[in-house]
Amino acid sequence: MELYNYFRSSASYRVRIALALKGLEYDYKAVHLARNEHFQESFAAVSAARLVPLLRDGDAVLTQSLAIIEYLDELHPQPPLLPPDPRGRARVRALAYDVACEIHPLNNLRVLRYLTRDLRVGEDDKNRWYRHWVETGLEAIERQLAAAPSTYCHGEAPTLADCVLVPQIFNARRFDCRLDHVPQVMRVFDACMKLPAFEGTRPEACPDAE
Repeated sequence: MELYNYFRSSASYRVRIALALKGLEYDYKAVHLARNEHFQESFAAVSAARLVPLLRDGDAVLTQSLAIIEYLDELHPQPPLLPPDPRGRARVRALAYDVACEIHPLNNLRVLRYLTRDLRVGEDDKNRWYRHWVETGLEAIERQLAAAPSTYCHGEAPTLADCVLVPQIFNARRFDCRLDHVPQVMRVFDACMKLPAFEGTRPEACPDAE
C-alpha cells in the first residue's frame, strides 16, 4: 500500500493512526500542501480531487480519510475500529463526523487561504475564525463524552472516533485554541497518546516533518 499524505494534514494523520492500529505496512508518499505539490500534474494523475490523504492499495485508489479507514476496517477487521452493535457504530460515526464534517472543513488549508488571499482577512481575524469553530465544535463533543464516559471516545479500545479526534487536538494546539473547557476530550486524547499507534504517527514523527 502507498499513502499519499502531508505531515500536518489532520485527515492524513487519521489514516496513519488507523494503519498503525491495524499493524499494516505502507509506503509513505509525501505531498507538501504548503508548497502546492498537490496541484502538480504528477499528483493530479493519481488524485482527481488533488487532496490528501490518498491510499493506493493494488489497483484500488481511495480518497477521503473516513472512507479509507472504513475500507481498512472491512478488509482487516482486527482490531475493529467500529463497535459490533448498530447503536455503537452510529455513535462512533457521529463523533467522528462532528470533527470531520463540522469542525475540520471550516479550518482546513484551502479555507484559511481563501480567507486571507481572496477575502483579505487579516492574520489575527483568521486565527480568531479558526479558534471559534474549533473551540465551539469541541464543546459539542465534550457534552457527548461526558454523557457516557469511557477510556476512549466509545468504550475501552480506540475507534474511528479517536482516529479523528486526536489529530484535531494537534491542530487546536498549533493555533493556540482554548482546551481547558473540554476536560473529557483531553482525557480521551491523553489516553490515546499513550498508545504507539497515536504517538508514533504524530506529525513531528513523519519523514516530511519540518
